[in-house]
Amino acid sequence: MSRRPLPPPPPPPHLSTWPDRQALLAGRAMALDELRKRHLGLGRLLLLWLFGAGVLIGWALITLVVGEFEDKDPLVFVLGPIFAVLGLGALVPSVIGIVLAIRRDRKIRELTNAWLALDSDPASEARLRSPGLSLTWLLSSLVLCVLGLWASFGTAASAGPGRYVYATVAWGMGSGLIMWVTGLVGIVKAAGHYRWALRTVSAPAANGGAHR
Repeated sequence: MSRRPLPPPPPPPHLSTWPDRQALLAGRAMALDELRKRHLGLGRLLLLWLFGAGVLIGWALITLVVGEFEDKDPLVFVLGPIFAVLGLGALVPSVIGIVLAIRRDRKIRELTNAWLALDSDPASEARLRSPGLSLTWLLSSLVLCVLGLWASFGTAASAGPGRYVYATVAWGMGSGLIMWVTGLVGIVKAAGHYRWALRTVSAPAANGGAHR
C-alpha cells in the first residue's frame, strides 16, 4: 500500500486561510484530484491484484501440505511445517492488505465528501466521475470473477480418482474462490463509485459550500 499520506481534510470555515474564492477552488481541485487518483488509479487496481496473487500463492503452499499428507510422504513432517509457515506468511499479510485497502477507500470517500461540501465547482467535480477508470475496474473485475467461477466449477467437475485428488480439488476450488472474491471487491468498488458519483457529483448545486 502507498505510504504517502492522504490529503488533509479542509479547514473549518472560520480557520480558512485562502485569500479569495479562486484560491480556495484551486486548492479544492488539487485535493479532489489527488483523492480521485488514490481511489481509482490503475495503481490501486494492480495493488488489489497483487494482494490477490499473494493469497493465491499462500493457498498453493498450504495445499501442498495437504497433498503430502494425502500421499503419505514421510517428508511431510519435515516440509509440511515449512510450507505451512510460508503459505501463511503469504496469505495473511495479503488478506490484511485487502482489508486495510477497503478501510482506506472509506477514508478517501469521507475526505472527498468533506472537500466537495466546501464549495461548488462543476469543472473540477466532473473529473471525479472518472467513467473510464470505473469501467476499467468493472470489466477487469468481471473477467476475474468469471475466471474464478470457471476454475472452481471446472476443478469440481474434472475431479476423479488419482494421486493428490483432494489437494487438487482444494487448490482449484480455493483458487477460484480467491479470484472470485478479489474480482467482487473490484466490482463493488466500481459500482459504489458510480452510485456515489450520480448522487454527489452529478448535482454540483447541491454541494453549495460556506465560501461564496
